[in-house]
Amino acid sequence: MTSRAATVAFQGIEAVPVDVQAHFLSGQVAFSVVGLGDKAVAESRERIRAALHAIGLALPGKRLVVNLSPADLPKEGSHFDLPITLAVLAALGIIPQDFLTRYVAMGELALDGALMAVSGVLPAAIAANGRDMGLICPKASGPEAAWAAEDADILAPENLIQLINHVRGTQVLTRPKPAVAAEAEQLPDLKDVKGQETGKRALEVAAAGGHHFLMVGPPGAGKSMLAQRLPSILPPLDSREMLDISMVASLAGELSNGQLSRRRPFRAPHHSASMPALVGGGLRAKPGEMALAHHGVLFLDELPEFQPRVLESLRQPMETGETVVARVNYHVTYPARFQLVAAMNPCKCGFAGQPGHICRNGPRCAADYQARISGPLLDRMDIQIELAAVKASDLSLPPPMESSEDVARRVLAARRIQAQRFAALGKPELRTNAEADGALLEDISRPDQPGLTLLRDAADAMKLSARGYHRVLRVARTLADLDRREQVARIHIAEALSYRQKLAAFVSAA
Repeated sequence: MTSRAATVAFQGIEAVPVDVQAHFLSGQVAFSVVGLGDKAVAESRERIRAALHAIGLALPGKRLVVNLSPADLPKEGSHFDLPITLAVLAALGIIPQDFLTRYVAMGELALDGALMAVSGVLPAAIAANGRDMGLICPKASGPEAAWAAEDADILAPENLIQLINHVRGTQVLTRPKPAVAAEAEQLPDLKDVKGQETGKRALEVAAAGGHHFLMVGPPGAGKSMLAQRLPSILPPLDSREMLDISMVASLAGELSNGQLSRRRPFRAPHHSASMPALVGGGLRAKPGEMALAHHGVLFLDELPEFQPRVLESLRQPMETGETVVARVNYHVTYPARFQLVAAMNPCKCGFAGQPGHICRNGPRCAADYQARISGPLLDRMDIQIELAAVKASDLSLPPPMESSEDVARRVLAARRIQAQRFAALGKPELRTNAEADGALLEDISRPDQPGLTLLRDAADAMKLSARGYHRVLRVARTLADLDRREQVARIHIAEALSYRQKLAAFVSAA
């Protein structure tokens, strides 16, 4: 008789059902696991033997075959240990088969029979609940699984003995409670930034509309300080966004003790990061920095120092909001609706165009350095500003009166206006102006006649591309939302155009 247990395999954030089948045959004693499993799945045989021995059980002297169906779907990870063990225990008559039909199981076995935390419990729990099934997972992952639904049936034992006793009715496992990570640190505050009023205004606009943001300036101008303070003015996560972010973090193994975070992610990879590190990939096609920044901020400091192919990999996700990791026989898609914030020096030495500075390489130093950023990538940056060096006199001034909390209130009000507008238009999946495109963008961003005249004249003078034209409209719509104005006015177009500075202007200044 073949016994069965249910589990999942992951393709991106999608949890694909897997049927674990165990069957004892006569013949030479062996333990075989088939079904296109990776090295971790193959090694599960030894962990299962040791764990069963530790709790006083032994496999009979028969041939045991375990099949992971569908057989042509790649199976990766150690979370197959527990479902394989449960199928074997059902074949031995220790656990009733009808109990296993009600649950999806996942977990790694220690040699003493303990259950260890694994990645991907949250998406697995959501998928199981969607199939009207419960989830069996390690105790350490229980708080994470409990977020799937309030009425989800979650069993989170510490070890195999607890699970067997629960099935037999000699012990009752209580349902784990959802847990939220304690936010110990206070986010950096805008009150710490002296000077750079233009930069702080642009940062507020970028936060209000979810716009991609590029800062160009000499070392010490405060580019990194401004970027690090962006999370402090972003609106809090709602429940749907928190689950979306946590599903990706769960697959990446970045949830500590199964606790979800209410803070928007802020990812700042080093400029030596490879393309798989940014896009995703590797042996198990894990999510990269773009996916881990979903609904948050991806900060790239020293932008021209990144490899050109890494930078070009940003272009498609910036438009579509997702990354695709291609393999020979399947594709993995991760959500990646991030806000890109980038900072760079105007040249290699960093001081091109600064008063009193003469570069020994002349204007070519800045031109060659800035040429590392392609035109198509630059065109996707909604806001592009130049930051001047901070003077010593600015540092001696009293701290600004306006804090991040004050700016965050205006940002939240503008975001609510956008959400209400999109909901009224039948597009509730859109949250910010940066996500609007095509006819919808032109409909909600139609300027008044003076503004339209200015935009047309500026588009010809600045040689804006079609994408650049729409970027100006997006930013102008956000400026109008910050002013709580229904129609985009000339003043909003003018300010939006001021945020479309070209790198060529910085080169000529050198």
